[in-house]
Amino acid sequence: MILKIALACTALALALAGPAHAQPADTAVQRAAASQKQPLLDTLKEFVSIETGSRDAAGLTKATELLASRLRALGGQVEFVEPTDATTYRMADTPGKIGRMVKASFRGTGSKRILLLAHMDTVYPQGMLARQPFRIDGDKAYGLGIADDKQGVALVVHIVALLKQLNFNEYGELTVLVNSDEEISSPGSREAIAAAGAAHDVTMSFESSRAASDKLSLATAGIGSVQLKVEGKASHAGLAPEQGVNALYELSHQLLQMRDLSDPQTGLKLNWTISQAGTNRNVIPAQATAEADVRVLRVADYDRIEAVVRERAKKQLLPESKVTVSFERRRPPLETSDASRKLAAQAQAIYREIGKDLVVDPVAEGGGTDAAFAALKTKNAVVERFGLQGFGAHSTDAEYILLGSIEPRLYLAARLIMDVSRGRAQ
Repeated sequence: MILKIALACTALALALAGPAHAQPADTAVQRAAASQKQPLLDTLKEFVSIETGSRDAAGLTKATELLASRLRALGGQVEFVEPTDATTYRMADTPGKIGRMVKASFRGTGSKRILLLAHMDTVYPQGMLARQPFRIDGDKAYGLGIADDKQGVALVVHIVALLKQLNFNEYGELTVLVNSDEEISSPGSREAIAAAGAAHDVTMSFESSRAASDKLSLATAGIGSVQLKVEGKASHAGLAPEQGVNALYELSHQLLQMRDLSDPQTGLKLNWTISQAGTNRNVIPAQATAEADVRVLRVADYDRIEAVVRERAKKQLLPESKVTVSFERRRPPLETSDASRKLAAQAQAIYREIGKDLVVDPVAEGGGTDAAFAALKTKNAVVERFGLQGFGAHSTDAEYILLGSIEPRLYLAARLIMDVSRGRAQ
């Protein structure tokens, strides 16, 4: 009985102390992370103070020049990657001019290739910076795009700086890739991101973690859209309605016969969200349009849902009308892989070194990120949300990051890069 009690007490003590296999923190990395906190905030203020909407060419140019100069100063081989017509996936809202990417390569003594991914652009129109400049209030730093994704850009810069401070270069190649079109579904950078993901052993993407949940993500949703256009024939609604072809009637028929395409079993969602028809009350409408939002959790589901939509559209109420379907694959889903699970498990072990628990979420939340493009042509590890804890992305006055997450996230990323470089994370 005494032995049983002793064993029970020992088990309880171990449980309270945390996982038995937790390793002690690397004090050198901890000190370096602490020393990078204020410089990171200074860098973050610089980037937040430049407006970089996805269509703001001048702002994006200024911000990419700043980023390039910072990465060159750290010893990176830096280049600007300009989107071309051949590499751009044109969608209905793709601007004529797309912002460039910044790519920096750091050569090391090892063999592992590691990609750090972030984006520069924001959703905010010009002029909002004057009403919401960078500011610190208590344990939060506020600013336009600070969580999505200026923190990711600043964090990547100071991860590189931290490694340089520690004279660590045991990786084969450490690549930083920052694009300027993420918020418009990455039409000009998706090919470059997919190629980079396939060329690296590990991709760490730096979208922010949630303020309420210190976590990494192994999966994100794929985002698509359907545009439906109906062409009919105009006619006087009172004198000769029978001489017209009512595009609104045909559009209504199409929407009703496609209202049940969501599939909860697979996470596929198709919802019609926008429609428009007609020009005047007394005119039979000659044109009508509608748009649907599509979400998928598996790349293969895009083929299936597009085929169903196109087949359904052939069943017309008014054969005299013309129905046109456009299907846009705005962003693929990030699907969980064995390699990503292993990398995330190593990240959890590293976080325990500093007494913190890291949630690893294998289920997509509904939003999509560029990590999915990085995983599109590889089975290597691709993990999202290495960024700081944040809140309020795409809001007008409540976007912030938690200051307390800076040192832990610097430590996490730096230690994980070290472990990957030394072959301990795969």
